[in-house]
Amino acid sequence: MKMTKLCLVGGGLAVLCLSQPLLAADGDWPQWRGPNRDDLSTEKGLLKQWPADGPPLAWKVTGLGAGYSGVSLVGPRLFTMGDKADGNYVLAFNRADGKPLWSAKLGKAGAPGWGGFAGPRGTPTVDGDLVFALGQYGEVICVNAADGKEIWHKHLTADFGGPLMQWGFSESPLVDGDQVMLTPGGPKGTVVALNKKSGDLVWQSKDWTDTAHYSSIIIAEIGGVRQYVQLTDKSVAGLSPKDGSVLWKAARKGATAVIPTPIVADDQVYVTSGYSIGCNLFKVAKGSGFSATQVYANKVMANHHGGVIKIGDFLYGHSEGKGWTCQNFKTGEAVWQEKDKLKKGSVAFADGMLYCREEDSGIVALVAATPTGYSEKGRFKQPDRAKEKSWPHPVIAGGKLYLRDQDALFCYDVKAR
Repeated sequence: MKMTKLCLVGGGLAVLCLSQPLLAADGDWPQWRGPNRDDLSTEKGLLKQWPADGPPLAWKVTGLGAGYSGVSLVGPRLFTMGDKADGNYVLAFNRADGKPLWSAKLGKAGAPGWGGFAGPRGTPTVDGDLVFALGQYGEVICVNAADGKEIWHKHLTADFGGPLMQWGFSESPLVDGDQVMLTPGGPKGTVVALNKKSGDLVWQSKDWTDTAHYSSIIIAEIGGVRQYVQLTDKSVAGLSPKDGSVLWKAARKGATAVIPTPIVADDQVYVTSGYSIGCNLFKVAKGSGFSATQVYANKVMANHHGGVIKIGDFLYGHSEGKGWTCQNFKTGEAVWQEKDKLKKGSVAFADGMLYCREEDSGIVALVAATPTGYSEKGRFKQPDRAKEKSWPHPVIAGGKLYLRDQDALFCYDVKAR
């Protein structure tokens, strides 16, 4: 797979320099949080104001099973995961109408830890004709995108010594060239690189042995050096793609569950988590080696798991106790915070707008992505809400908005006419 650099600035695109892990065609969303793992869609020509009852429903499909997996979309196919009676499965659907195409058994179904949160938590990753998925108990599978035929199968606990966390494995695999990146955690090494075609171990980060939490790895370029960045409940670190050696590491203590994906921009690494922890920005500098210095630490953004996105110089997401928040990336200061109009949830971005999804009610709101204040441009309440939290992030791709809610998947038409 050809690797390309991407340096996008302004206009709703993150100021990042990434070696793009997956080459996505227009309208594709091949992995967790999109091509660059930032929840920023490049879609244009979308509705800037929703009708009173929301955008029109294109189709709905049921039978996905239990779980909190998001969706990935490549070409004519859509992929997600779900628990059935006899195990959890990777699922493929026709993107045009939601018609089921195939299912491939991944492993054990159920709800690790207390709370009864059954089902897979991660999102499948699509790379060419291969699909990679991780189950809540640590089973990893690679299947053929066309028919779901299994190519290889591994286990993060049995094969790489990763202890099962309270709420199970929750990250989404990262594909980078010929490698698949995952975070088993534990004494053998926090992160592993596997050969994507065989599942064989390429390396394990023996110098970094934090227990895994619930965040997903990203690719970044810092100081001109390409690297993997991952977050645990003890630290955030950058690893060499070649051998997993630690390029830099910064202590950063989390609590209970550290979930949100890191953000990297301008040689700075931003992380946040809930349970009264807040957020940190680290400046990573390259000299004879790397060093990481904390720029700020505060509780302006204490994001539980709905995600934070960066648009220009500003961050947007939900902060526990403070509501929906716009934060200055450089200074850490709050620009605006709104806690009354919309409750806690997840967020994605497309065409100048935030798509905010409440986790309890199923309300989805269209909000202008602006530092001038909270400005809502429509909302609707997703029908047929499950009793569980609607934790999967919204996905905007190909002029459509996709909402996963346990056994059901909804596809809305958000293209302007």
